[in-house]
Amino acid sequence: MELTIPVGQDSVWAEHEAGGGVPIVLLHPGIGDSRVWDPQLPGLDGRRVLRYDVRGYGRSPLPTTEFSLLKDLETVLDQLELERVLLVGCSMGGGTALSFALAHPDRTHGLVLLCPGVPGFRWPEEPELDARYDVLAAERDVEGLVQFGLREWAAAGSDDAVVAQLRAAVPAWFEQDEYLQPDPPIYDRLQDVQAPTVVMVGDKDRPILAAVAGGTSARIPDCEFIWMPGVDHFPSLREPQLVTDTILRFAGNYTG
Repeated sequence: MELTIPVGQDSVWAEHEAGGGVPIVLLHPGIGDSRVWDPQLPGLDGRRVLRYDVRGYGRSPLPTTEFSLLKDLETVLDQLELERVLLVGCSMGGGTALSFALAHPDRTHGLVLLCPGVPGFRWPEEPELDARYDVLAAERDVEGLVQFGLREWAAAGSDDAVVAQLRAAVPAWFEQDEYLQPDPPIYDRLQDVQAPTVVMVGDKDRPILAAVAGGTSARIPDCEFIWMPGVDHFPSLREPQLVTDTILRFAGNYTG
């Protein structure tokens, strides 16, 4: 079922499928929208599944007021009366999942984190990369930014699905500087994560993102780590069966 969910003065597009077992919440990366999870949906048939597009991404309207990724997730879950969930987050979505798990340990069944971005990780300076991005963003050059994204995050190849993901994401990037409020840093608090967690990352992802994933898994108690050969920053598209199987394993047994 497709829904429009109010978040403050704005709204987000969501899809909520009825089913059994722990609710599975799919949080997309900043280089795509919730269609990045299309390959996983057939394998999750019969489960209760929620996915939504962050403000400005994909099918969600552009933001008009300041917002927080964590607070929007809280709002969406509260409006759908989802009390305890399995959070599956890729990149930006992984950071949101971790922020929620630390803020609401009692509501977090588990975490499946794909190449997660983590607020508070000490990111090295990349002046040349930042300068290229700033020029393209200032010109609102959508196709230029798509090509920029393919070079940086799609080392495994630029097929139609990956290009479509970047095209769905780029318009949101123009608004983030004005409206998106960063969630509090959590990298130094990862030892407090209580939920069962797995971190997955590919060997074709950017080295700094592999470092984030490795550091994250090392800090979370009893965290499982999965290394994915041939995978870049789009693991749900590159290794759909492995991602689906991992989600189901962390969701636990359910007989429909």
